[in-house]
Amino acid sequence: MTAKRDYYEVLGVSKSANVDEIKKAYRTLALKFHPDRVPPEQKKEAEEKFKEISEAYAVLSDQQKRQLYDQYGHSGIDQKYAYEDIFKGADFSSIFQGAGEGGGGIFEDLFNDLGFDIFGSGSSRQRSSRGRTRGRDLEITEEISLEEAASGTEKSITVPRYEICPVCSGSGAKPGTRKVTCSQCRGSGRVVVSSGFFQLAQTCPKCRGQGEIIQTLCPECHGEGRRKETHTIKVKIPAGVDAGSNLRVRGEGEAGTAGRGDLYVVIEVRPHPVFQRHGNDILTDITVSLSKAVLGSEVEVPTLDSKVEMKIPAGTQSGKVFRLREKGIPDVHGRGVGDELVRVTVDIPSKLSSEQRRLMEDFAKASGETVYKENLGDRIRKGFR
Repeated sequence: MTAKRDYYEVLGVSKSANVDEIKKAYRTLALKFHPDRVPPEQKKEAEEKFKEISEAYAVLSDQQKRQLYDQYGHSGIDQKYAYEDIFKGADFSSIFQGAGEGGGGIFEDLFNDLGFDIFGSGSSRQRSSRGRTRGRDLEITEEISLEEAASGTEKSITVPRYEICPVCSGSGAKPGTRKVTCSQCRGSGRVVVSSGFFQLAQTCPKCRGQGEIIQTLCPECHGEGRRKETHTIKVKIPAGVDAGSNLRVRGEGEAGTAGRGDLYVVIEVRPHPVFQRHGNDILTDITVSLSKAVLGSEVEVPTLDSKVEMKIPAGTQSGKVFRLREKGIPDVHGRGVGDELVRVTVDIPSKLSSEQRRLMEDFAKASGETVYKENLGDRIRKGFR
């Protein structure tokens, strides 16, 4: 008899792994090795692998069993629990019903992803709303300007979506005809299939879970029960939204027999030629002359909605950042308004007139600095460049 592998090694987790890490590892492996997701020639091997990882998860996800396993290894589990106590028979129903938090836990989530429901003596859950489904949620991207993000706006958005067919009222059947009970599932919408060592209840492939078959299709929607239409809706975009903001518009998704889905509007903000956004603050760059930076002055600064005069104090250095209070973006939750940050760049002239150069040399001399003086040869060489 082949020795059992270490349960932690089977799931690929460390011995210090928490329950969430163990669940994640099991979910990944179970999706990979599920017998119904591999080619027929790999089915037997996958069944054994699936059984092994499920056994490892059944032990490591249970605090009491894990403590015994950590202390005594496989012998601790074998002595305290019979193999059947871990699995409760070949269909694994006890694990599926008891593992995880809140009932089915990870096993239920996993098999829902695969299109299965666990089938066992304790599993009596069925879709009471079979044949009635809520419409799908939709997502659409809307691009706005930075000014619109700051002030808020209203946009007309065109939404292509499915609507209930007005001819058959969503039944998919031609008016005057009726659906018949599915002969394969006998109206339950589910069929039981065997998969090696356990049984599963799967959506009926013939009626696709509806429990009924349409004999004569609706001439308008051809049995779909819906048709695609384009609608234009107005969406209010609040002040302060940022790129990636997700606005939920209730009841503007696709129509379903059990109600409409929702529309999610994802906001994109166009790059601005003047401002950069940093949270609720905005940053802009201005350039001032050397004389204004040295002597001080007032300069005109653009804001999101106008222009303002800003004082530049004498001796301002290049790279200095000034703050204009509450000239930024309002907080989307109403918690005040951001600021405008103004970064100053001092423009150093690349060419000077003779008078300007003389004055600068006098300034340097008065400051006790030694500066380079052009001679006639330098000037001649410059003229040939």
